[in-house]
Amino acid sequence: MQRRHSKAMADQPAPSPARPIRAEVAGNRLELIETGEERLRALIELVAGARESLVVLMYMYNPDRTGEIVRDALVEAALRGVRVRLLIDGFGSAAPPSFFAALDESGGEYCVFNPTYGRRYLVRNHQKLVVADNRVAIIGGANIDDTYMTDSGAKHWRDLALRIEGPEAAVAGRYFDSLFRWSLRERSRLRSLRRVVGEFSEWRGPLQWKFSGPLSLRNSWWRSIGRDIRRGKKLDMIFAYFAPPGAMLRRIGRLSRRGEARIITAARSDNYATIAAARHSYSRLLRWRVGMYEYQPAKLHTKLVIVDDIVHIGSSNFDYRSLYLNLEIMLRIHDPAFAAAMRSYFEGELADSRQITPELHKRRASPWRRLKWALSHFLVNIMDYTVTRRLNFRADA
Repeated sequence: MQRRHSKAMADQPAPSPARPIRAEVAGNRLELIETGEERLRALIELVAGARESLVVLMYMYNPDRTGEIVRDALVEAALRGVRVRLLIDGFGSAAPPSFFAALDESGGEYCVFNPTYGRRYLVRNHQKLVVADNRVAIIGGANIDDTYMTDSGAKHWRDLALRIEGPEAAVAGRYFDSLFRWSLRERSRLRSLRRVVGEFSEWRGPLQWKFSGPLSLRNSWWRSIGRDIRRGKKLDMIFAYFAPPGAMLRRIGRLSRRGEARIITAARSDNYATIAAARHSYSRLLRWRVGMYEYQPAKLHTKLVIVDDIVHIGSSNFDYRSLYLNLEIMLRIHDPAFAAAMRSYFEGELADSRQITPELHKRRASPWRRLKWALSHFLVNIMDYTVTRRLNFRADA
C-alpha cells in the first residue's frame, strides 16, 4: 500500500515517543534519542554533567542559535575546570575560528580537521560523537545546527542519536584522544590515521565500536555489516544517503531471496543528488523483491540497520564514500530485545513512508532521469556532501 502525504502534514513536528527505547547490554545503559529537541536537551545535560573531561567530534558545527547554545555550554564547562576539546570538520562546518574565541579564552581546546591540500577533498571527518568523563557518550547522525535540533518546520531533519552510559564510552573517548593528536600534527600521514581506526575498532562482545577511515582494508564496519547481511534472514535499513557498491547490493538481494529485506530512503533532502543516487539502485533491488520506501514527513538523515538480532547505529551513510573514504563511527549492538525494540521504531517510520512499487519506479524512470540518477550515483560516491549539495538537481526532475 502506498501512503501519500500533503505538504501540510509533511511539515508537522515528529511525535515524541510515549516510552523511550532503553536497554542494558554488557553493563552499558543504552537510550535511543528520537527527536531533535530531545537531542539538544540530552547534549546540554551531558555537557553540564561533565566533571573532568569532555570531547566533541562533529562534521558540521554552524554558528546559529543551537551552535551558540552548545558553545556557551562548552565554555561554562571549561571555566569550571573540565578539560574541553572540540574537533570539527573543515568542509562541513561553517563556524569560523572567531566563533570559538571564548572557548579558547576559557581554556578549552579547538581544532579543525582539514588534511593537507591533496587529500582534503577526499578524506572528511563525518563523525558525530560527544563523550563526558569517559563514562557517557552520545553518537548518531545529527550535527550541531538548528535544523537537526528541532522537530518542526520544512527544513528540519528526521534523525537518531544513541546515549551510551558505561564502560564502552571510554573506548570512544580514547579513540578521540588519538584522532585529536593526529589532527594537531602537521602533515599527519594517512597510514597513521588508518592505524588509529584499526586500533580502536572492536570485533568481540555484544557491543562493538566500528570506526572506519580512508581506504582502509581494516575497515571494520564494512566487513562487519557485510558479514551480518551475508548471514542474515531479516533486514531493515534506514539511510538518507543510499548508494552502496554493487557487491553490497547483491548481498542485500540474496538476503531478500532467502528472507525479507526492507529499505527506507529519503524523499526530501537539502541534497537532491543523494536522492537521485539512491534511485539509481532501485531497479535491481526491486527485481530482487527488496521492499523499497521513501520517508515523507521530513528531510531524512537517519543511519540505522537491523539485521536479525543485531543493530548498527551511528554516523555512517550507506554509500561508497562512507564505507571507504570518510571517518565514520558506528556501534554494533547484538541484543535480541534491543533489536526487537528498534524494529518497532522501524515500523513507525515505515508507516510514514511511501512504498516504491516496480510500477511507480517504471513510471519515474524516463531516459533523462535514469541518466541523472547514474550521474548522481557517481558524484555522490566521490565528492563530499557539501559539494554535491550545490548541484542544482530536483528530486522529481
